[in-house]
Amino acid sequence: MKKQQPPISEDTILEASWELLGEEGLEKFSLRRLATRLGIQAPSLYWYFKSKQKLYQRLANHVSKTILEEFHSDGDWKEQLTVLAVTVRSVLSRYPCSTQLMMMTLPHEPDIIRFTNRMLLCVESTPLKQEQKMQVVTTLVNYVFYFVLDDYQHERNISVILKEQETSPGEEMVRLLNSMSEKEAGLFQRMFTNGLFDLMGTDRAFEFGLNLILLGIEQVIMVQGK
Repeated sequence: MKKQQPPISEDTILEASWELLGEEGLEKFSLRRLATRLGIQAPSLYWYFKSKQKLYQRLANHVSKTILEEFHSDGDWKEQLTVLAVTVRSVLSRYPCSTQLMMMTLPHEPDIIRFTNRMLLCVESTPLKQEQKMQVVTTLVNYVFYFVLDDYQHERNISVILKEQETSPGEEMVRLLNSMSEKEAGLFQRMFTNGLFDLMGTDRAFEFGLNLILLGIEQVIMVQGK
């Protein structure tokens, strides 16, 4: 008697996909590995997703939907963009590789379109031109994407180094800096010694960068209003 495959659905596929991405990253992700995790034959996945790119699209759509569900703000444009940035960062940080997925998929899913539309609504009340409004939300979301991606990649790099080397990343950096001259790395070394690089990826660093963007937008509005 032929062994019956376990029942699957789109939701179970997405859930298993997030688990696999969290364990192995995007580089090793494949439909074959996903099928093995689900206990099914790989061709069965094609009933739900015709390609890996289609699955990526749906995962990105899931992230967009979650952001929309958690984003709540009725303040002015600055408050809305602030809450939006914080919400996007929070959601992306919970779903492994979600930043990469959002960056490598097209807005051909309903919730991705709704997410983009909601971002544009945050600045609709401003006197900016339409192309400037698009540039505002693009700049903001790219900042958040890069911030989350940089922190994710940094943690992965640290993990790899700890596995491959006997010394810690900090000790390796001290050794390297001590081998360089004041002219080559003096300022960098003082910043490293003072722990300033430890601020990377923190809430404090995120808020400062976000504030720079908001102040820049405000300045553009003021200049154009004169």
